[in-house]
Amino acid sequence: MALVVQKYGGTSVANAERINAVARRVLARQKKGDQLVVVLSARAGETDRLVKLGKEICSCPDPREMDVLLSTGEQTTIALFCIAVKAMGAEAVSMTGYQAGIITDGQFGQARISWIQTEPVMEHLQAGKIVVVAGFQGYDDNGNITTLGRGGSDTTAVALAAALHAGVCEIYTDVEGVFTADPNICPKARKLDKVSYEEMLEMASMGAKVLHLRSVEFGLNYNVPIMVLSSFTDAPGTLVSREDETMEKMVVSGITYNKSESRVTITNIPDQPGIAAKVFQPISAAKINVDLIVQGASGVPGRAHISFTVPGSSYDETIRILESVAHELGDCQVVGDPGIAKVSIIGVGMRSHSGVATKMFQTLAREGINIKMIATSEIKVSCIIDEKYTELAVRVLHDAFELDKEPVKTEYL
Repeated sequence: MALVVQKYGGTSVANAERINAVARRVLARQKKGDQLVVVLSARAGETDRLVKLGKEICSCPDPREMDVLLSTGEQTTIALFCIAVKAMGAEAVSMTGYQAGIITDGQFGQARISWIQTEPVMEHLQAGKIVVVAGFQGYDDNGNITTLGRGGSDTTAVALAAALHAGVCEIYTDVEGVFTADPNICPKARKLDKVSYEEMLEMASMGAKVLHLRSVEFGLNYNVPIMVLSSFTDAPGTLVSREDETMEKMVVSGITYNKSESRVTITNIPDQPGIAAKVFQPISAAKINVDLIVQGASGVPGRAHISFTVPGSSYDETIRILESVAHELGDCQVVGDPGIAKVSIIGVGMRSHSGVATKMFQTLAREGINIKMIATSEIKVSCIIDEKYTELAVRVLHDAFELDKEPVKTEYL
């Protein structure tokens, strides 16, 4: 008997028909002898509906009360699911984040799981029940309901798998696994059999929306195998696990993109110690996430430019903050560019192969795509380009690295 944690996303439980289909899938798994913990998201569109309700009352609703409101989406789903399972003659119990012992910090809207009291879940499992847990939520030390941010049900599932020492965490979604690129814009995209935690972390942070970033972090930290599968087919999925030799054979595993970023630049700042800190301190205080950062000489002795990217939703606020900083520093200008995108190539095989970045740059150059900024890590190269070239960049890079083919060892000279 294996203990398995399964998570189903919003599209998988969007209506009564799909809830019943998932219930049948879970019962078939239980009949094979496995113990099941099922983590469910709110039904598709429900969280957006609840956000809209809150903002109809107030344009800036209280964060604590919004978490109370948003958590009801998952609670509705787990109750409906348990009704379906019981109607099919099996035993199931629904549990909110509080009832399942999921303890978080007190950051409303973006809470992080601190630890999990596993006894309540284990008691029901030992009684032979399917345990159905509301994803996306927990509670803090003061007993307040908290939510984990959009996509947080993935994190709930992997964290529970880690705490319960489950054999695997299966993430069921509307795609059949992790692909070499977004199949919606790259018809040649190929499903990967395996991907390493490190690659998946980069993919998630660079724009791939298959898994929530923090869920992959939990998988890496606690060595939880994660299977990404479709809830609509029985096709084999993608295993996210520790790096092995087969993963290293593929120099580039995937191409990701993110159109939800903007670039801002503050020009002609004093080139001296402490200035960069002065620029970024108020941005950090506003809880704006900064991604790529480039500082360079301005052509004027003693002066420099700093360019960086922020989420598109934070663009206007970042510009206002920088204009205030520019005024304090004197003789500086703020320039914004909201029409940008980030395209990245990712692969653990980059560690042992040279010339990968050069091949990327040459490929983009042949298509007349100008690179505005570049960032690299051990297993990633990211380029900021004009947003209008995003789909073209993904397709030509996918072709250049032959990602539609099975991996073979290749040297890029």
